[in-house]
Amino acid sequence: MFRRVRETGPALLIPSAWALVAAAHLGVVTTHPVFVMHAVMSVLLVAFAAASWGDMASGVLRAWRTVIVAGTPFAVVGLVGFARPDAPAALFALALGGWMLLPAAGFGYTARELPAGAWVYAAATAGCPVGAGLYAYGTVAGSTTVQIVGIAVVGVAQTAGIVDAVVRF
Repeated sequence: MFRRVRETGPALLIPSAWALVAAAHLGVVTTHPVFVMHAVMSVLLVAFAAASWGDMASGVLRAWRTVIVAGTPFAVVGLVGFARPDAPAALFALALGGWMLLPAAGFGYTARELPAGAWVYAAATAGCPVGAGLYAYGTVAGSTTVQIVGIAVVGVAQTAGIVDAVVRF
């Protein structure tokens, strides 16, 4: 059962995480659930990497193992940001930007290595920086709407890629 959860869980967790981020930006939820999400993500990422280390030793899975290991500090930075009442905005920018952009490397590698579904992974690769750019523009312009569009682009891109991987492989 644990193996099945490891193989399919990300298809639920990734869209849920981006939906929660969007909900917090819209004021639908407080930042406390996002703090909890970062705590859970930090633990799950480490547990997932440890439990899957051998299974993810080569090929595309090794690239994703690298994304998970490199991304864990971004989750921890977000956790620290939410734990500090006077947290600098840079902590949130690092956490959000890291998770918007880092998966693009995994999707890009996957698109090159796996012809089956390459177009989905290429689209996910493109969606990450496009969404991050929209979010950054929305932040500078003071437009929550543009920020939400950026979050949605990233969320849809990453969800499409991970759902394709879960279904296809």
